[in-house]
Amino acid sequence: MRATTLVIVLGLALAGGAVITSVRAAPETIGAAPVPLKAAATFVSITDPDARSVALFREAGKVIQSPRCLNCHPVERRPTQGDTMHPHNPPVAGGQSGHGVPGLPCLSCHGVANVPTWGDSIRSIPGDPKWALAPVEMAWQGRSLGAICAQIKDPARNGGRSIEEIHHHMAEDHLVGWAWTPGEGRQPAPGTQGQFGDLIRAWIDTGAKCPKA
Repeated sequence: MRATTLVIVLGLALAGGAVITSVRAAPETIGAAPVPLKAAATFVSITDPDARSVALFREAGKVIQSPRCLNCHPVERRPTQGDTMHPHNPPVAGGQSGHGVPGLPCLSCHGVANVPTWGDSIRSIPGDPKWALAPVEMAWQGRSLGAICAQIKDPARNGGRSIEEIHHHMAEDHLVGWAWTPGEGRQPAPGTQGQFGDLIRAWIDTGAKCPKA
């Protein structure tokens, strides 16, 4: 069987909910303890609003720069995967739309929910009804937290989104929420989506200031 055919067959099987018995990839972090996230109220003791705003975004940055988020925000439009952020296996491209390329869309392999697997390395295949890469305007893997912050709040570089739309996306979007329920074999994003949303809300309310780096 040709390699391209094998990839497509594998993808169709996963989309249908099949359980894969022998998938090999780089080792993942299995059973790691959740990483905590400070509550927004923790920062009220910082009296300087600008300094508090920066501190809030740095805390939110623990989520933004976690593998659960960065894997789906690649500048090269090719997703990475796992806690080690290794190249996606099999090799795929998100295309300009973020939903894959003609003939091999993301939903060929990623279904509407996580799919458990059997194997030594991969314990589950991630899934969500909206599974896709982040839009090209929101690609920032490899950039500093300060650069990501500036991009997030700049409508000229974030796809024309207002700061309130950014908050709604981070605090309530179902696909973003997947980062806290990523399936067996993956470290969840720090804290909870509610805590993350509160940090972003407080960051906005204190002027949405960005770290210098």
